Amino acid sequence: MDSQNLTTTVTEFVLLGLTQNHELRYFLFMVLFMVYVSTWLGNFTIIVTVITDHHLHTPMYFLLANLAFLDISDSSVNAPKLLLNLLSHHKMISFNECILQMFFFHLIAGAMAFFLVGMAIDRYVAIYKPLRYLTIMNKGMCMGLVAVAWLGGLAHSSVQIGLILQLPFCGPNVLDNFYCDVPQVIKLACTDTHLVELQMVFNGGVILIILFMILLISYSTILVKIRTHITEGKHKALSTCGAQITVVSFIFIPCIFIYARPFKKFTLDKVVSVIYTVITPMLNPVIYSLRNSEMKKAIKRLMRKSLS
Repeated sequence: MDSQNLTTTVTEFVLLGLTQNHELRYFLFMVLFMVYVSTWLGNFTIIVTVITDHHLHTPMYFLLANLAFLDISDSSVNAPKLLLNLLSHHKMISFNECILQMFFFHLIAGAMAFFLVGMAIDRYVAIYKPLRYLTIMNKGMCMGLVAVAWLGGLAHSSVQIGLILQLPFCGPNVLDNFYCDVPQVIKLACTDTHLVELQMVFNGGVILIILFMILLISYSTILVKIRTHITEGKHKALSTCGAQITVVSFIFIPCIFIYARPFKKFTLDKVVSVIYTVITPMLNPVIYSLRNSEMKKAIKRLMRKSLS
């Protein structure tokens, strides 16, 4: 079918959500609401702690605070709509709102992927150039890493949305998901989408795989250096790198499962989507707080100061 002869007439999409079971929907609402609140509390605590505690005014904790901000932003794109739809019988989203949701989701998720590379650079410099660490990872360098991450996310999201906006939507409007995302929305276009799907896989999945491989190689190199050449502070360095590897795995592996394959439906898609859109943003502060003694001490100091 020639897409040039078609125009978009769809004004809204129907979201089927996670489940049609009423009892299960209420249970999921309670669980996911607690997860969302925990995400805000945990990440906001990290941001406030890093800002207020002068002991944490270092490049690593500056980047950690920015990661916490990304986590809050990431979860806030989809979680509120998910929670609302779990309590609603009319799970509708307008076409424009759907496009905006996809744009901001891929903007933040893309920025997160590139930002984790920046955090790996920080650890690499700290381990391989410890005497020049503060000189290399100065304020300008840190701000540059943050800016590049957001620009990378903007470029990724703009390409995704630009390709989708070229497609005509004139027929089916039911999305078997709890939020608007590229794989499901593309399937509703009333034209052949094979070429667009390949472009989406390259712009999303292939880039994710490349970044994930870069991160795995980087952290493997860092861990070898720590184990073979570092004696003082080895446990702290291993703990920090271990936490970052865990965060990287939680973010990249589910995303690769969704975006690095042709857009075919799998039964685990919704479960995996919940993991990286709702659960992972909550786990990041937990992982860092539990494995980082300096952060735990700073949070305790903040709590004592707040209660006094």
